[in-house]
Amino acid sequence: MHTIRNTLVVVDAQQPGEMILHRAKMIASATRSHLHLLACNKGNHHSPYLHDLQTSLQQQGYSVSTQQAWHGSEHRTIITVQQAKECGLVIKQHFTDNPVKKAFLTPEDWKLLRYCPSPVLMVKTERPWTDGTILAAVDIGNSDVEHRVLHSGIVSHGYDIAKLAGGTLHMMSAHPYPMLSASDPIFQLKESIQAFYRDQCKRFQAEFHISDERLHIVEGPPEVLIPYHVHKLEAALTVVGSVARTGLNGALIGNTAEMLLDTLDSDILVLKPNDVILHLEELAAPPASPSVDTAIISWPYSHHSHRVEPEVSHQISRLSAQRAKVRR
Repeated sequence: MHTIRNTLVVVDAQQPGEMILHRAKMIASATRSHLHLLACNKGNHHSPYLHDLQTSLQQQGYSVSTQQAWHGSEHRTIITVQQAKECGLVIKQHFTDNPVKKAFLTPEDWKLLRYCPSPVLMVKTERPWTDGTILAAVDIGNSDVEHRVLHSGIVSHGYDIAKLAGGTLHMMSAHPYPMLSASDPIFQLKESIQAFYRDQCKRFQAEFHISDERLHIVEGPPEVLIPYHVHKLEAALTVVGSVARTGLNGALIGNTAEMLLDTLDSDILVLKPNDVILHLEELAAPPASPSVDTAIISWPYSHHSHRVEPEVSHQISRLSAQRAKVRR
């Protein structure tokens, strides 16, 4: 979070609100980042609105620029500008989609979460972050190298934001129901599953000063339990990861971050694992033919650095080298 130098703020003249500007100003004040305000439209209809916003924010001491753009769709426009302006964070207000429309068309905010390689902050409530609860939700059961790096990023961002806002960091992970037929004996009993998950969380507890009372290991589906704990803890912000599934997998399985958008009673910050970022970087390469001219433009993001295990660092380098060979 401390490394952000440019923040992209998506504004809407037709649905102006103070929530998104309040979040943007708070982050800009804490990180000393530049704010780039973007209105997604095909013409220059919002020039007076953007000018007034820019003037007001500059009078308050913020570094601000504005832009109106359109690149075929809202999510593509946001990602294109995020790439061009090298923004390390995208802030957007989320409005609940019509259920009937969502059944037939993938919502633009879902596409933004899938394809944007930088973190995306979806603003949903007016609940203040200051002195509030920040919830970092991780899938600790996925312990491969890239998920471990993602988990560190999720908890690290939660820790940074809690520290900046004077809030309290909580951490949670939902585990599956026990199955007597599971090949691993650990997953045959609820007690052994919970013990395994708590053991996996010890490093995070030690590094980010999370007490046992603020660690929540629960049984059941994350898309149900995360909203429950957000409501129970009155969390102001939830930090989660997204594997950014696309195609048939995305349609049938879904992404937890997407399913949480309409159910969470808090703002939500979405991060991605390293392999997904690399894949989106490949999509961002100049198109080789007109058939791929819809490639999404991306920009690599590096969050506030905490300790990374040598084994993790070595394996990430090895994975990156393997991908480079494949691309050649």
